[in-house]
Amino acid sequence: MLEFIIRHNGRDWTAENGPLTLSSPTLEGLDQKIGDSIRANGLLPKGEKRKVFMAFDNATIPQWIRQYAQHYFNRVVEFQGE
Repeated sequence: MLEFIIRHNGRDWTAENGPLTLSSPTLEGLDQKIGDSIRANGLLPKGEKRKVFMAFDNATIPQWIRQYAQHYFNRVVEFQGE
């Protein structure tokens, strides 16, 4: 399973995994960019499936509300090699 940190800057969703940073105004667009990237880098061979875990960066949530939302949300998205 590949892992990314996901955050929102008020305009775009951003997913980071080491040196790789991808952004899009929508989660759907971000998913598309992640899928395209892992296919282009040979991490998703044709006919195989790969799960990507996206952990929300809690540091982007104001301190006072973190006690009520220990995680804003985390995502697991499965991609299919084409």
